[in-house]
Amino acid sequence: MLRVVIVRLYPDTQQKQLLEQSFGNCRWLWNYSLNLINETYKNTGKGLSGYEVKKLIPSLKKEHEWLKLTYSQCLQQVCLNLGVAFNNFFEKRTKYPRFKSKHGKQSIQYPQNVTVLKNSLKLPKIGVVKAIIHRLIKGKIKTVTVSKNQSHQYFASVLFEDSQDKPELTTVGKAVGVDVGLTEFAITSDGLKYNNPKFLKLHERNLKRKQQQLSRKEKGSKNRNKARRKMARVHRKISNCREDFLHKLSRRIVDENQVVVVENLNVKGMMKNHCLAKAIEQVGWGMFMTMLKYKAENEGKAYQEVDRFFPSSKTSHVCLNQVGSLPLNVRRWTCENCQTTHDRDINAAINLRDEGLRILTCGTRDKAHRQTVSHSNRGRKKSTTIAGLWVGSPRCTLASASGQFT
Repeated sequence: MLRVVIVRLYPDTQQKQLLEQSFGNCRWLWNYSLNLINETYKNTGKGLSGYEVKKLIPSLKKEHEWLKLTYSQCLQQVCLNLGVAFNNFFEKRTKYPRFKSKHGKQSIQYPQNVTVLKNSLKLPKIGVVKAIIHRLIKGKIKTVTVSKNQSHQYFASVLFEDSQDKPELTTVGKAVGVDVGLTEFAITSDGLKYNNPKFLKLHERNLKRKQQQLSRKEKGSKNRNKARRKMARVHRKISNCREDFLHKLSRRIVDENQVVVVENLNVKGMMKNHCLAKAIEQVGWGMFMTMLKYKAENEGKAYQEVDRFFPSSKTSHVCLNQVGSLPLNVRRWTCENCQTTHDRDINAAINLRDEGLRILTCGTRDKAHRQTVSHSNRGRKKSTTIAGLWVGSPRCTLASASGQFT
């Protein structure tokens, strides 16, 4: 399997200068190539591929001698990455490639000839750079990406092949449904609730001061760069705290369960709500789902997403009766059919778990609750058939009350 280990680098003064030169050269080549592709398309109606741009590097080195200070394969990788960026744009996965700025995150990529030592990395034309390698890197190294954030911290992302087969997927074991929110970050079908730590709110006062200090500095001055770095450190602190919380919570959920079921949320669409955009941005739902997915897949466990339009909150998990409307301010509600009082979030997590198990068992993503299913007859068992199976009672969700397959 392909694995990635991110290590912290501590280059000395000379190595920092060489890295800065490499960052600048690769950034200049990216911007030059992107501008050349844009101009070529305007003049001829046809663009240039990454391989065609890569052929121009030898002539550019003759024209600009400082390009020779950067490892040649790093420059070649810039052109190839630009070609991949255009392919992603044409296939509507990302936006149009943009020009890079020297004020943001900087990075270069080494496709080969990087050696991992005991407590350091040996980079071409840079030398042996001190590093803290906290995990074993054993296997064939594919690529190494060296980056610098706005806090002037250096990292190396090592992609390597560990020569191990991916574990087979199995769904035998305990299943859990996870519903996410803003007051409680995560609610499981077992009844557990994990509070939202709200790290941005904890550091908001300090961040406000740093932003005020930055706004008072003259543009282009050294003091402004110092203030920008101080503000970046606060943002980095918030990001580290959030990632630490998400890593620990996702690891706990994956270790304790064999099947993890979540809701496929449209986070980008929810961010358009200006009343909740700030709160949604700081919780990191998308990052949490990504962590759950890759951690479950690496251990041979099942990760299943349920459609975002599935009425998990409005459906009673006892009798499957669905209410017409359920505003967000209603946190507890009583079912008119079975007279069961439900906690909104726990009920949603249980429904997500049952629906995820149904999808894994039936092999279909069709919803168990359809608009054609009538719930008008009170007190009677309502049912319908999907893929030859009867659905309409708690037992027919193909999962027992304990969350295991029956």
